[in-house]
Amino acid sequence: MESHYQVLIIGGGTAGIMVATQLKRRQRNLTIAIIEPSNDHWYQPAWTLVGAGTYNYAKTRRDEASLIPPGVTWIKDAAKTFEPSENTVETASGDRLGYDYLVVCPGLVMDIDALPGLREAIQTEAVCSNYIDPNKTWQLLQRFKGGNAVFTQPTTPIKCGGAPQKIMYLADDHFRKSGVRARTNIIFATPGSVIFGTKEFAETLNNIIARKSIITKFLYAPTKIDGDNRHIFFRYTGEAANWQAADAIHETMQNDGLVKLPYDLLHLAPPQAAPAFVRDSPLAETEGPNKGWIPADPYTLQHPAFPNVYALGDVAALPTAKTGAAIRKQAPVVVDHLLAAINGRKTDSKYNGYSSCPLVTGYGKMLLAEFKYGNVRDSDPLISKFVDTTKEQWTMWLLKKYGLPYLYWHRMMKGKM
Repeated sequence: MESHYQVLIIGGGTAGIMVATQLKRRQRNLTIAIIEPSNDHWYQPAWTLVGAGTYNYAKTRRDEASLIPPGVTWIKDAAKTFEPSENTVETASGDRLGYDYLVVCPGLVMDIDALPGLREAIQTEAVCSNYIDPNKTWQLLQRFKGGNAVFTQPTTPIKCGGAPQKIMYLADDHFRKSGVRARTNIIFATPGSVIFGTKEFAETLNNIIARKSIITKFLYAPTKIDGDNRHIFFRYTGEAANWQAADAIHETMQNDGLVKLPYDLLHLAPPQAAPAFVRDSPLAETEGPNKGWIPADPYTLQHPAFPNVYALGDVAALPTAKTGAAIRKQAPVVVDHLLAAINGRKTDSKYNGYSSCPLVTGYGKMLLAEFKYGNVRDSDPLISKFVDTTKEQWTMWLLKKYGLPYLYWHRMMKGKM
């Protein structure tokens, strides 16, 4: 195995494979390596559908080896430490690898212990998460007999911020079909102040919530879980005088100022964080709201302190949603800048913050929320000629269930888009 590469990529997920494949397609003689310890590569956007019983979990997996581009070295190891001043990375097995350019895109990790009680609660038969085990989510939805069904998310950044509400809409449909909806309170408790950041899509979602009789609790920050007694506790972050109990769901304000909410079913996105080897590295932010994540120029994705380092995907501290759709637009920009630097030329290639959230709102229904920096709508002009993507559409459901998985495996992972 070589010890020095022109381009060294940390992470063999969506971002790492896309960057490597596009680089090789455009300049075959580059020496490129990917550091990735896992044998498995998952198409996680389909896990929402798995959790609702309408997609096969096994079909979301591929062998990592099948996706490594020809001519790219796969280092089946984990990155351990960065030494950017020396242009080296040390792996868990002790190998020291040098690079001309470093691309950091290892994704993020589930920080289970950041929410007290979650590790124990997730083992019970009332708590589930599509982020951890979507098959269990489907099992619990089928067993549910009524009561409080709570859907929530943490105060940390998460993959696909719309995912916690997608499964909620599907659960509502399933409960109606199974005959338990009339004796069920569906509650969406979120640390946020709005249902969605882009107003055109928020208007539709608010109408859907009203139609489905979903109880919304904004400014609710999950604080701890009592899995034995099936209670989740929230810190209400608004003005105390504005808090009002919803009697139907039996929530109460405790002496410690926390809101106690009983649940019969709890689905949540766990707290999420950058991997430890990133958080503890010289590349990461050390203070402020982006502490632990990797800073990157929002337009070029270049590290502000180390110009031969680029960050993209979930690990990058960018003011946009962490989605595969964002990576699809980020990867070509990183590739353009790498090739320009390697070949001594300039590029004006810029990332505009594009991300998208295919918001499934029921079986056979979806709206496609596309936006860029500033939560400005950025819908595809071609699709928008034929479909109003701010409204629930059956055609968008087909895109989610069939079109996007095909495009992922056969286009994105092949460097063709």
